Amino acid sequence: MPWRRLGLLYCPDGSQPLLATHAALPVAVPLDGGDLVRVFFSGRDATQRSSVGTLLLQISEHPKVLELTSDPVLVPGIRGTFDDAGVSVGCVVPDPAGDRLYYMGWNVGGAVPWRNAIGLAIGDARSGRFIRFSDGPVMDRDPIDPFTLSYPWVLRRGPQDWWMWYGTNLAWGAAQSDMHHAIRTARSADGIVWQRRPEPIIRPENDQIAVVRPTVLASDGELRMWFACRGFGAYRLGYASSRNWHDWIRDDSSAGLVAESGGWEADALTYPCVFKAAGQQWLLYNGGGYGATGFGLAVWEV
Repeated sequence: MPWRRLGLLYCPDGSQPLLATHAALPVAVPLDGGDLVRVFFSGRDATQRSSVGTLLLQISEHPKVLELTSDPVLVPGIRGTFDDAGVSVGCVVPDPAGDRLYYMGWNVGGAVPWRNAIGLAIGDARSGRFIRFSDGPVMDRDPIDPFTLSYPWVLRRGPQDWWMWYGTNLAWGAAQSDMHHAIRTARSADGIVWQRRPEPIIRPENDQIAVVRPTVLASDGELRMWFACRGFGAYRLGYASSRNWHDWIRDDSSAGLVAESGGWEADALTYPCVFKAAGQQWLLYNGGGYGATGFGLAVWEV
């Protein structure tokens, strides 16, 4: 396998009330081209409400957590807002005018288990401090996405050319198999007002019910995407590539990592984040329990 495991990096010990359990959806922001990386993740309190936490990581053959911030970066919104039941990190985009943290807000109740929309916070990735852009989402349900939206990944291609890949339900039904969660694309001139492309770029295949949490890396004129996919069993990693930012070729055999039985992975691989730092390519990922067992690190080797 091209990815070589470096082991489990972090799992909460229960000492932080708002981040007592889980360390899901790890997102890396390399700092100054060296070996220091700011990692954001989603943890949960005793009532299962999620907040965004952060830590400082030194990456190497023997990675170390140097600093764990006690206070969350972002907490659930005020009552009645789209994210009052929790916030889950999607990605962080560096920007001289203020780094942008795109996230998924949770809203529960009604005829379906949850409703999600995409929010934005502005701040400084180096310090790990962010402030909510608004009490409302920057992307919500609409005629193209009538059910729910999930984990956004954003790249800035040019000064007025922002691209987003995000999850969307194609249906809600009485059974879990009716979910059909796919990945769509949206584009923006400012990273705030988005125009969506109606046709999904990645759909569930065969007996799958969901493809979620895309992470996109631009390299040598090609886009490479890793994502999580599942049927009625555990999550595994999927992969797709594009040379024109529009058309994608899916090849899950190139994802580069297969789950290990037992241990912290517990036969599952999910919520990948691929990034480059210190001259190498790295993968942060979760194992079993949707982040309940923490997150680990792997390095790309060909």
